[in-house]
Amino acid sequence: MPKKHLVLWDGECGFCRRCIVWLRKHSRYDSLEFCPYQEADLSPELREACSRAIHVIKANGEILKSGRAALFLGRFTRWNRLARMGEWPIFFPFVELGYYIVANNRPFFSKLAAKFDP
Repeated sequence: MPKKHLVLWDGECGFCRRCIVWLRKHSRYDSLEFCPYQEADLSPELREACSRAIHVIKANGEILKSGRAALFLGRFTRWNRLARMGEWPIFFPFVELGYYIVANNRPFFSKLAAKFDP
């Protein structure tokens, strides 16, 4: 069986949990493995970094974080083309800015997202 990409997310964050549930539902491939970083065997440095932003450890060992990790995960959904465009140098700084705005206001965005739950 091919090795999967490991998605490390904050298991104590309601907004993060909603995002992971959405991603599991909409992912078109079976190549992602999800694990709250609190349950993973990580170095202290990586654990600290994961407390601030989502991380993906790709099957080849490369580590992605923040906006770049989010765009990588977007490739596994029907939003693939938009995710790839977000990686363009002209757009990527805005992706990172948007990621940090959301990451630093997770309680607000969690409440906002709850209003759209079915």
